[in-house]
Amino acid sequence: KMTVALLTAAGSGTRMGQDIPKQFIHVDNKPVIIHTMEAFQKHPSVDAIMVVTIPSWIEVVKAYAKQFNISKLRWVVAGGKTGQESIYNGLKSLENEIPSNSIVMIHDGNRCMVSGEIISDSIATFHKYGSAVTAIPCVEAVFRSNDDGISSVDSIPREQLFRTQTPHTYTLEKLLDAHKKAKEKNITNTAATCTLMQALGETVYFSKGSEENLKLTTIDDIMIFKALLHTKKDNWLK
Repeated sequence: KMTVALLTAAGSGTRMGQDIPKQFIHVDNKPVIIHTMEAFQKHPSVDAIMVVTIPSWIEVVKAYAKQFNISKLRWVVAGGKTGQESIYNGLKSLENEIPSNSIVMIHDGNRCMVSGEIISDSIATFHKYGSAVTAIPCVEAVFRSNDDGISSVDSIPREQLFRTQTPHTYTLEKLLDAHKKAKEKNITNTAATCTLMQALGETVYFSKGSEENLKLTTIDDIMIFKALLHTKKDNWLK
């Protein structure tokens, strides 16, 4: 059996307001998706990488991977209209390529600061419980609002709250099964696999995440990513 990183990069990035999707914006002369691929390329437990992307960017992804020596990239497939559909397209393509008991790590292509530790902990948690969802405790006080954030209904005790990140690690067979059940039950809009599993009554087991493992959604996030990247470089230089 294999361990495959399935990277989702099929979003159009409307929230970022740029001309190209955020996963292809260059930060330090390197596209965001390559920064992400490098984390899995470097990790000894990951055997292969699949990227699910916008159809018109498939050849670009392949060219970037060659340019940056991502030798583990084996498949680039077209995404769908939603996050859930894109993931399912990727899983269906893997179905004929790898054994069904293989480990699949679904990860946001625009979450490029994923560390070796996060990947390792996800795999370790998977081996212990059969699945793993990266999460971090919530440190802020959290309020619920039902009028678009004008006023609060109640506050939720933060020690009960966890913010999920990616990777989400499951066997291929479990993921395919969940997506087939979702079709039957008409669950269509879960961009996150953990939400889908929860909707299907599965227990979600948490592995360790990090505040640095941020998802690039806004211009602010790109600025934070740049700062983190440079801080990391400084530490390494000393």
